[in-house]
Amino acid sequence: MAAQVEHQEQHRRASQRVLLKFGGTSVGKFSQEIARIALSSLSQNHNIAIVCSARSGKSKAEGTTNRLLKAAREAVKPNSTGHRAIVSGILHEHLNTAKFKNPEIEERLKRDISAECNALEKLLDSLPKREDVPPEAEDKILSVGEKLSAQYLTALLEDHGIRAQYLDLSDVIEPDLAPSFNQEFYREVAHAISRRIELCGDKVPVLTGYFGPLPGGLLKQLGRGYSDLCAALAAVGTKAKELQVWKEVSGVYTADPSKVPTAKLLSSIDPREANELTFYGSEVIHHFTVEQCLPSIPIRIKNVLAPQSPGTLITPSSQANLQSHPKRPTAVTVKHQITVVNVHSHRKVEDADFLAQICKILASWSLNIDLFEKNQFHISLAVHSKMPIIKGPEDRGGEQDAEDLLNQHKDLQHAIEELSEYGSVDVVKNMAIISLVGLQLKRSIGIAGRLFTALGDNNINIEMISQGASEISISCVIAEREALRALNVVHTDLFTFLD
Repeated sequence: MAAQVEHQEQHRRASQRVLLKFGGTSVGKFSQEIARIALSSLSQNHNIAIVCSARSGKSKAEGTTNRLLKAAREAVKPNSTGHRAIVSGILHEHLNTAKFKNPEIEERLKRDISAECNALEKLLDSLPKREDVPPEAEDKILSVGEKLSAQYLTALLEDHGIRAQYLDLSDVIEPDLAPSFNQEFYREVAHAISRRIELCGDKVPVLTGYFGPLPGGLLKQLGRGYSDLCAALAAVGTKAKELQVWKEVSGVYTADPSKVPTAKLLSSIDPREANELTFYGSEVIHHFTVEQCLPSIPIRIKNVLAPQSPGTLITPSSQANLQSHPKRPTAVTVKHQITVVNVHSHRKVEDADFLAQICKILASWSLNIDLFEKNQFHISLAVHSKMPIIKGPEDRGGEQDAEDLLNQHKDLQHAIEELSEYGSVDVVKNMAIISLVGLQLKRSIGIAGRLFTALGDNNINIEMISQGASEISISCVIAEREALRALNVVHTDLFTFLD
């Protein structure tokens, strides 16, 4: 028996690694399922490593990362000690989950959690009182969320009899490696992560999704989802067989299954489709993740609550398998919290300097341009605030932190004031973008017409249209209040009836 176990262990060590990435909701609500998935992977002789995000709460607004950011904002306010209550809440939440069969493992984890939170409080106490949190300090504060998650998962695996090792990647970027965010930089980080993993030997590495401070701040440089990128870099560095991103849905669907009951699971999608869906509102995967992994490492989206489901595979499509005229797009998605900004200029907008100044102003106030149309004297832009990307998207109930909403409003007002120097400006708020995504949409005869007809026949007004900027998407702006109805109308007309 011992010889058989040793043989299996040798086979597992020699096999290609499989990277398992778990999000904050899975860590917070379904940790026992994570342990079972790890045991199942090991029983199949897979050589695994795990990357995790910071624990989420009942809603994203209550997640560890959001609370850490709130604590940082409180700490820099004059005469404020509000950050201490936030840290205390984080401490007690994580201590309450540290309950295992093995008392030694439980006590060690509780000591580690207390040490992390004590160090966090000292860091927050030391912050200078100023308007903004210094980026380097914000990065250190953020790292605590992933550290606590990885420490917890390491202890959980050990309590289930799995030899595991916690890996803190907050110092993985070498001091002499100047972050330039080009491929060479990411390749160096991937190699550094793989070296850390190899040092774990036979133990299962449990990595923090946070992988070090970056100039200007990790969130501002990469946005939320950096833990997906970390998993991709680990997969690349170890030449993994596959990167599995575990969520609470069974993969990518033709539409959000929580909003469209007839949505169908997609067995596979092209990476370009995955990136386009992510850009236009679907939480598929961080686009940098796809860029790093493919074409050599496939990415599979799987369901932590249904591990037997094959999920959705993200891998380059074979040109030979593409239909010359696909009968329908791959998916339909909606992007919320869009504002349309109309600038009526007193001069022709063909002036390149004019366009450059408009874009520069919007970017300076953290406003991203999603769609764009113009004529000689008029330019319309569908924009969204980068704040939800940095601070965290709204929860399922549509509520968002009041301070973040106020900051977004102020940013928009400042942008309008500066844009007014170039002409009269009007703003249409509470809008959404509905997008069809699929390879070769340009060659799909009548698809755009069917989209606009479906909306028009159901009295859903179109504010803006974008077709041609991308070969794989058609988008239009509609009122936010119509977004859910539009999603179902379009899916019924272009997907359900064509299946």
